[in-house]
Amino acid sequence: MAGAVIIGVGPGIGTSVARRFAAAGMPLGLIARTAATLGAARAAVAATGVTVAGATADAGRDDELTAALDTLTGQLGVPAALIYNAGLIQRDRPGELSHERHFAAYAINVLGAMTAAVHLAPAMAEAGGGTIVITGGMPEPDPAFTSLSLGKAGVRALTRLLASQYGPAGIHVATVTVGGTVAPGGQYDPDQIAEHYWRLHTQPRPAWEHEVVVGGQ
Repeated sequence: MAGAVIIGVGPGIGTSVARRFAAAGMPLGLIARTAATLGAARAAVAATGVTVAGATADAGRDDELTAALDTLTGQLGVPAALIYNAGLIQRDRPGELSHERHFAAYAINVLGAMTAAVHLAPAMAEAGGGTIVITGGMPEPDPAFTSLSLGKAGVRALTRLLASQYGPAGIHVATVTVGGTVAPGGQYDPDQIAEHYWRLHTQPRPAWEHEVVVGGQ
């Protein structure tokens, strides 16, 4: 079975998605910014017994990200699912960040997702199709989280663009928009959120959804 590549496999949604896809027997390619985060994610899925490959990369740097993707596909083959869960969550109001800091946030929140998608989508299409899911958020913009609000608005637009570009080739592109703070046991429990990623991946083509909103409506 073709595997899943998860970018941004931190202790919340990323690790929960990894566990969910591993529970279905899918090999995993995991990307995190640090070796420590990557090691924790590996440990979280170790009991499933699936093949796990890992690489470190800053999702905001396209050279690092594409090199990591090439490493993982070299080990696991072309994935059936690509999950982009990297994000920079910070408090900032309009006018507080320099252009450079806004660019850095946008590079992680939006451009990394586009880099990953366009890097893998052609091979996924040639292999018969697949799924690309991007983690969204901020269903309502909040001036206390300006760069994140701008980034998640960009994710919505990017999802539509990628769906138009690659949907005809058999790639289901969608976003899971999370409307609040992720924490176990509540409305935004990461294990429950991960079920939406799996459902999107397994949807038949006539039923494809392009956005699932978790709370915050």
